[in-house]
Amino acid sequence: MHTKPLTDVPTLRQQARHHVDQGAVTAGYTADRAAILKLLDAALATEIVCVLRYRRHYFLARGIHSKTVADEFLMHSNEELSHADLLAERIVQLGGEPDFSPDSLTRRSHAEYVAGTSLIDMIKENLVAERIAIDSYRDMVLYIGEQDPTTRRLLETILAVEEEHADDLSDLLQGLPLNKSEV
Repeated sequence: MHTKPLTDVPTLRQQARHHVDQGAVTAGYTADRAAILKLLDAALATEIVCVLRYRRHYFLARGIHSKTVADEFLMHSNEELSHADLLAERIVQLGGEPDFSPDSLTRRSHAEYVAGTSLIDMIKENLVAERIAIDSYRDMVLYIGEQDPTTRRLLETILAVEEEHADDLSDLLQGLPLNKSEV
């Protein structure tokens, strides 16, 4: 069911030539670009904070179960970095500039940077951060709706990976002994 008629070819051609300097942002883009860029910037900061937390945990994981857990942390860190790259690319496509400033990362991030002291603490803190990311991405997807399908699909793809990360961390947590001295 279509609610909007298709634009005729001569109009498409004319619109494409108008504001050609705006790249991918065409006359058909209906979202509030400034609001979308702000959402994407917060998501970018969140991903970078998660990369850094996972990296710290990768290097500091200790104990009998640390190899498996550390490997998971490293894999998640690399996937979060790829999310950051995708978000930065989309920001540029929409005419913005990705903000990688270390001075404001934690302020813009939805997730917190909590160091964690034991393997269990590290897993829990990463799981909390993934749960925050899941709800943040879900909210963004709902907010964007049909206004910007490209950004929505990007966020949906990242959301699916964040849900997978949360599931992985939950499995790790259930597989570890409850006695902190063993971990």
